[in-house]
Amino acid sequence: MLVGGVLRFLRSLSAGGVVLGTIFFAASLTPTLIPRSFLVQGGLSGACFAIGYAIGVGWRWLWRYMQLPEPRGRLERWLKIVVLGACLILAVIFLRNTTDWQNSIHALMEMEPVSSVHPTKVSLIAILTFLALVMLARLFMVVVHLISKGADRVLPPRVSRVMGFSLGIILFWSVANGLLVRYTLHVLDSSFAAFDALFEPDRDQPTSPLQTGSAASLLAWEELGRTGRRFVSSGPNAQDISEFTGQPALEPIRVYASLRAGDSATTRAKLAFDELKRVGGFERSALVVITPTGTGWVDPAAIDTVEYLQRGDIASVAQQYSYLSSPLSLLVEPDYGMEAAQALFAQVYGYWTTLPHDHRPKLYLQGLSLGALNSERSTDIFEILGDPIQGAVWSGPPFASRIWRQVTEARNAGSPAWLPEFRTGSTFRFMNQNGPTVPAQTKWGPMRIVYLQYASDAITFFDYRDLYRRPDWMNAPRGPDVSPHLQWFPIVTMLQLAVDMAVANTTPMGFGHVFAPEHYLKAWLAVTDPKDWSPEDIERLSRYLAERGR
Repeated sequence: MLVGGVLRFLRSLSAGGVVLGTIFFAASLTPTLIPRSFLVQGGLSGACFAIGYAIGVGWRWLWRYMQLPEPRGRLERWLKIVVLGACLILAVIFLRNTTDWQNSIHALMEMEPVSSVHPTKVSLIAILTFLALVMLARLFMVVVHLISKGADRVLPPRVSRVMGFSLGIILFWSVANGLLVRYTLHVLDSSFAAFDALFEPDRDQPTSPLQTGSAASLLAWEELGRTGRRFVSSGPNAQDISEFTGQPALEPIRVYASLRAGDSATTRAKLAFDELKRVGGFERSALVVITPTGTGWVDPAAIDTVEYLQRGDIASVAQQYSYLSSPLSLLVEPDYGMEAAQALFAQVYGYWTTLPHDHRPKLYLQGLSLGALNSERSTDIFEILGDPIQGAVWSGPPFASRIWRQVTEARNAGSPAWLPEFRTGSTFRFMNQNGPTVPAQTKWGPMRIVYLQYASDAITFFDYRDLYRRPDWMNAPRGPDVSPHLQWFPIVTMLQLAVDMAVANTTPMGFGHVFAPEHYLKAWLAVTDPKDWSPEDIERLSRYLAERGR
């Protein structure tokens, strides 16, 4: 009985759908930016097969609707056998090459090669994914048929079919978006909030009155959350910096306002600002306004490096705006991070502009991933031209970053999309593992903005337009960490890059979306331009940070 059911299901499949589905399946096995496990690859390949199959079925329907000739009888059966055989051969050929393709990325990212990507497991997971999606599609068609059948009693047949299809889409979208997605995200948000509230047994409350979370602080230690407590109590202290440099150093100032600190972004920003004033943040030589990632996490490599460069004579302030990870926060609260970033910057910048120019710190912005996007949004560059900040270090800017995209698309002719050069390089510069392409002697303007990005970072280089056109960053020469085997395929490449975004943080440090401290050091050197560091000391610091960060 089971065998008979399987045979009936196979006979019900569209030959044209299987052909296009197999082509999509094969294309999905080619490498993109991030190495994929067999589980991820199987799910991706199954989804691509299903999409290709759906397009093939649609094409078959259109062919019949136009009443074009079709093979019948024995010819049709033989054509199906030949086509299915060809599809099987194509799938096997591509599956045999998958290990080499994945290892081409492993080699560039200095990872151990894999002996196999388990093509049998990939195929089984892909088949299960395809079957689940086919069953979901057939359930949709049943719902559409029932709605249309009910509407047939009062409406013409064609009108009832259109109504049935439209109502079916609305119903499925409402269930998927309202019940599944929103409910799941609500559960995740509650879970992350509970986790953020947990206390770490090995992290003690600060005793110095100049530290956020101490008994003298305006922000209670209990209300900082895990990410806030980690931020204010970690990093190098004055002794660490002094021991490395051999010179006196100050204790770096770190201020953090979590979601528990207040009911609104404005309230939390005011608390962070008042705390910053209380601990003397505006009396330091440099001040960094940090926009964290979605969870409120601040990349230690991003701030530790500049604290060493400034020999501790620096203050930094950050405000949490979500418990969710950056991709989830971008989906659920796309504007909330911007509101928090704008509120904090307005407080800091508004007061900073009232201070005498020779008695105020140099002001910088910093953000990673979603933090880079919201840090970009925190201010209008044109509004601060009269009294500009000194600069910004934005790492891994998401593809939705407006300024980043405008500058990238307006890059100088001949410069690659993955490491652009913009006009004279006096305001915007781009860096990767190898530093900038702009010569070191190139003069800066009054404001210095550096984008630190890796060519293998799908969060930066994903684009919905990849659905129908080849992205510029695939053109030669390619980035140093991009596989030469990477090819563009309509629809499939966009899906591959979407999956790459989800696993972009799984790469070794210095690739994908995981930024190395020595690369942050290059970015901060360009932005802050310290005069009291020799090339030998900078190289020594780079090696030290690299060893410390790994």
